[in-house]
Amino acid sequence: MVELKRRGGTTVSLVIPAKNEAATVGGIVSRVRAALVEDVPLVDELVVMDSDSTDDTGALARAAGARVHRVMDVRPDLGHHQGKGEAMWKSFFVTSGDVVVFMDADLVEWDTHFVSGLLGPLLTEPGVGLVKAFYDRVLDQAGAGAGTNEGGRVTELVARPTIALRWPELAGVVQPLSGEWAVRRELLRDLPVPTGYGVELAVLVDTYLGRGADAIAQVDMGRRAHRHQSLRGLGAMATELLAVADRRAGLGQGREEVEVCQFGTGGRTMTRTVSVVERGPAGRVAPAPEWHQGEVADSC
Repeated sequence: MVELKRRGGTTVSLVIPAKNEAATVGGIVSRVRAALVEDVPLVDELVVMDSDSTDDTGALARAAGARVHRVMDVRPDLGHHQGKGEAMWKSFFVTSGDVVVFMDADLVEWDTHFVSGLLGPLLTEPGVGLVKAFYDRVLDQAGAGAGTNEGGRVTELVARPTIALRWPELAGVVQPLSGEWAVRRELLRDLPVPTGYGVELAVLVDTYLGRGADAIAQVDMGRRAHRHQSLRGLGAMATELLAVADRRAGLGQGREEVEVCQFGTGGRTMTRTVSVVERGPAGRVAPAPEWHQGEVADSC
């Protein structure tokens, strides 16, 4: 694979968006750096996008060998939004790889083949623009330590039915919301990006609408486990996904927030404001005359 990369003159950026992931981010960075930067020169840039963490996420990632950028400090002239998608969108301005690989920062069961596996189709198939990982998603119920393959609740309850109804040609995508995916830079630069959790669905659908199903590949990574959100947190995520689908159906244009009413014990009302902002294609953003990249380590 390194020889394919060398012959094609391809450069690779690995981006890890992270917020308050001190428990896992250092181990992820150190393993990737050892295996795919030092032992095998497959990754040229190893970047952590720190989304306003209040713990030691940035410091631990830097100590492990990543280049760390605080999201709010990247292109401050463009403003700042909370969310995973915002970190991924702003990573475009601080990376240069011909291929960009994204990987979540909360993984607890994974291996470095997540990165090399995603690169394979992009190094061998010129017509492929987007590669999605799929795996058995492990759900550790009540912290019992005995995981079942019942993870991916929002995928099964929201994403998969939405795809079946609106874009049935994508029904064969095993994990449409997988946080591990790779994309050619020339494709990423032209895609709008939701600032929150809708980013994976948006990139998948927009790649299909713009280039067809043949531009999308999938790779089986085995098993994956990560930290899970609360049920109400998943409700907010589901709202973001439905907003992505609505926007691509010509609905909800211009809306930036949705008020979601949730209920606790005894009917106690809890209103959650969910952002559904989308950033325009990064490739159409005018360069800023001067800006700060945030915290940067003297390493890959």
